[in-house]
Amino acid sequence: MLLGLVGKPSCGKSTFFKAATLADVLIAPYPFATIEPNHGMGYVRVKSLCTELGVKCNPRTGFCDGKIRFVPVELMDVAGLVEGASEGKGLGNKFLDDLRQADLFIHIVDISGTTDSRGNEGSGDPVEDAKMLENELNKWYGGIFQKVWEKMARTIQTNKQNLAEAVAKQFSGLRVTEEDVKAVLIKLKLDPTKPKDWSEDNLKEFTKTLRHMTKPMIIAANKVDKSGASENLERLKKEFGDILIIPCSSDAELSLRQAANAGLIEYIQGESSFKINEGKVNEAQKKALDSIQKNVLDKFGSTGVQEVLDKAVFDFLKYIAVFPAGSRLADSKGNVLPDCFLLPSGSTALDFAYSLHTDIGDRFVRAIDVRTKKAVGKDHPLNHRDGIEIMTS
Repeated sequence: MLLGLVGKPSCGKSTFFKAATLADVLIAPYPFATIEPNHGMGYVRVKSLCTELGVKCNPRTGFCDGKIRFVPVELMDVAGLVEGASEGKGLGNKFLDDLRQADLFIHIVDISGTTDSRGNEGSGDPVEDAKMLENELNKWYGGIFQKVWEKMARTIQTNKQNLAEAVAKQFSGLRVTEEDVKAVLIKLKLDPTKPKDWSEDNLKEFTKTLRHMTKPMIIAANKVDKSGASENLERLKKEFGDILIIPCSSDAELSLRQAANAGLIEYIQGESSFKINEGKVNEAQKKALDSIQKNVLDKFGSTGVQEVLDKAVFDFLKYIAVFPAGSRLADSKGNVLPDCFLLPSGSTALDFAYSLHTDIGDRFVRAIDVRTKKAVGKDHPLNHRDGIEIMTS
């Protein structure tokens, strides 16, 4: 799974990325500080299975605080996008090509409106920023289809090919599936047997809807603790009521995580408070931390960064967390519940087996639910937080 951070220059993408991953990336107050995409691991929260089974888990990746398991997900921070990016302006061609493999876009919007459309300090409009990026992404998808559509439509219609299958094959690099195409055709009531008869508006609406389905997007309203942000947030919600919008402060989250790493405070990402380690912070640091507590955590319940990741994976992409668990709940080295995998909703026991290893899937006999100790078959649908032991031949 790959979550792509998008937005105009200087909106706070790299700060959000660093706050979520603690990766060492350049954060600078000028446009296009990011040129090459940054990759790193953020985490999503899952109530740990160890809380129910009376054990303490030892994660191989991520970590567990005894109650919550933090499961890694890959994040990508790409260069800022400006109007005309779909036509190659700015770093548009590179920006968009980097995003092909993303499963979901997290649009970082400067909700304070303190940077202009090109990321320079000044006055900006978060609503217009959101409209611009949405438009550029739709043009990007539309442009990719336009290049091959005329020939492709003619071939499909002449040879009576399956349109959904042909489109999915042609655009597999964009993570387009047959099911996605079929869903769009039904929604828009387009005739898949006569694509040559589609109007330009038909194709435009088709590619726009397909982009929304295959590259969904949520908005992280960043810098929400700044002056003027509250009013802009309400305007943005009114304009984009059909898109999930989460207020956040990347600066606050980064400050708290860095302070925790330095031993100044005790803090777990996503929490609504932290504990200052007395004697380790000076007055200036205490004042800054108190400001974060009062203006961010008390007001919004968290910095919002963790909430963005959790909702992106579980609420929007509908993934579930599954724990591979043998009868002793430990691997050969004694690590208890060392792994936790994220799978698409609707995954079966056999899907899970194949996600572990091809050989395990090929040799699947049955699975055991570690809670109930009951055997289940290959078609058994898995639930969020299941613990599953795979039995093989």
